[in-house]
Amino acid sequence: MTMCRSPKSVGANLFAQTLAKMRMNSHLLLACAVLALPAFAQELRGTGDLGLVIERAKGSVQLLDTSKKTGLQRIEGLGDLSHASAVFSRDARYAFIFGRDGGLTKIDLLTGNIVKRIIQSGNSIGGAISQDGSILAAANYKPGGVKFFDSETLELLSEVSARSAITGELSKVIGLEEAAGNRFTFSLFEAGEIWQADLSKDPKNPVITRHTGIGKEPYDALVTGDGRWYIAGLFGEGGNGKGGIAVLDLWHPERGVKRALPDYGRGEQKLPVYKMPHLETWAVAGNLAFIPGVGRHEVVLVDISTWQKVGTIPVAGQPVFVMAEPTGRKLWVNFAFPHYDTVQVIDVESQAIVHTMKPGKAVLHMEFTPRGEHVWISVRDENRIQVHDTASFEKLAEIPAQSPSGIFFSSRAHRFGL
Repeated sequence: MTMCRSPKSVGANLFAQTLAKMRMNSHLLLACAVLALPAFAQELRGTGDLGLVIERAKGSVQLLDTSKKTGLQRIEGLGDLSHASAVFSRDARYAFIFGRDGGLTKIDLLTGNIVKRIIQSGNSIGGAISQDGSILAAANYKPGGVKFFDSETLELLSEVSARSAITGELSKVIGLEEAAGNRFTFSLFEAGEIWQADLSKDPKNPVITRHTGIGKEPYDALVTGDGRWYIAGLFGEGGNGKGGIAVLDLWHPERGVKRALPDYGRGEQKLPVYKMPHLETWAVAGNLAFIPGVGRHEVVLVDISTWQKVGTIPVAGQPVFVMAEPTGRKLWVNFAFPHYDTVQVIDVESQAIVHTMKPGKAVLHMEFTPRGEHVWISVRDENRIQVHDTASFEKLAEIPAQSPSGIFFSSRAHRFGL
C-alpha cells in the first residue's frame, strides 16, 4: 500500500535539500577562497611580528616575518618606489605605501593583497598617519602641498596648497610628521617655513598655523618619540652652508620656531654632499640628540635642553641614518657613497665606536625589532637583507630581496614620528 505524503512534508524535504546544497556550496566557496590565499594567510596569526621591505627597482614590496626571519610574499604593481615609505594602521593589519610617483597603496598584511591604490599627486616624498589612525597625510613635491585621506577608504578629505603668503610661490613639502591630537607638522623647502595643520575638529577643513622665516632650505625633519619636538634640518644654513636646525616645541607652538647650531661647520672646508641625511631616524637618547653631520664625517651631539652642540663623534663617512636601538644604548650608522658598504655602531655611554661591519654595497636602511634584539639591514646592490644580533653583532639570517631599500615593521603603528 502506497502512503501519500502531505504537501507540508514535501515542502519540508525540498527546503532541507536546498539548505544542504547551499551549505555544501558555501563550504566549497570557502575552501576555494582559502586555497587562493598565500600559505601564510591561512594560518591563525597576529600582525605584531610582520613587516615589509621596499623593493625599489621592481615596484614591489616583500612581506616579512620578523620572528621566523623569513620573507613571506612579494606584492607587485606599486609603481615608482625609488623614494618610498610606509606607515601602519592602528591595528597594525594594514600598511600604507607612499610612492615617489604619487601613488598611495593600502596593503593587507594578513592576506598579502592590495586593498586599494590611488595616484594622488605627480611627485610624492612620503606621508604620515594621525594619532588615532583615521587620517593619512601625503607630502607632495608636485604640485606642492599636503593631501589628507580617510585611512579606511582612501577617500580624499581635504588638501592644503603649500603656497607661501610671503613669496607667493609653491614649495615642495618635506618632513611631514604627525603630532598629538590629529595634527600634522611639515616644512616648505623653498619658502623656509614650518606649517601646522589641525584636523582635530573637522578633517575636511584643516586649520593652518604658519611659522615663517625659520631658515633656508629645510630638507627633512623628525618628531621626537614623545611627540614634543619637531626638528627640521636646514641645508642652506650654518657656517658652511650645510647645517643648522629649526626647532618647534609642539607643546607650546605659540612660542615659535627656535634656530640652533647656527655656526655648525664655520671655518671648515666645504665638502660635497653625496646623499642627504634622513632625519626621521635621528637618535635621541637621554638628554642628547645624535644628528648626522651634513657633508661631514661625523655625528653631532646636541643637548636638547638647550639645543646647543656639545660634541661630535668621528665616523667612517658621511652619515645617512643615525638610528638608536629601542633601548637607547647603542647607535647604528650607515653612510653615503663611497662608504655605503659600511655600518658602524656607537656606544652612547662612552660615545665610542664599538663595532664596524661591511654588509655589502649600498646599505640603504636599518630597522630594529620592537625590543631591539635584532637589526635588519637592506643591502641594495647585493639583493639581500641581513639580520644581525644587536648584542653580539652575529649575522643570523640572509633573505633574498630585489634591490631592497626601506624596511618597515608593524611596531611603527604605535610610535610617534615613524
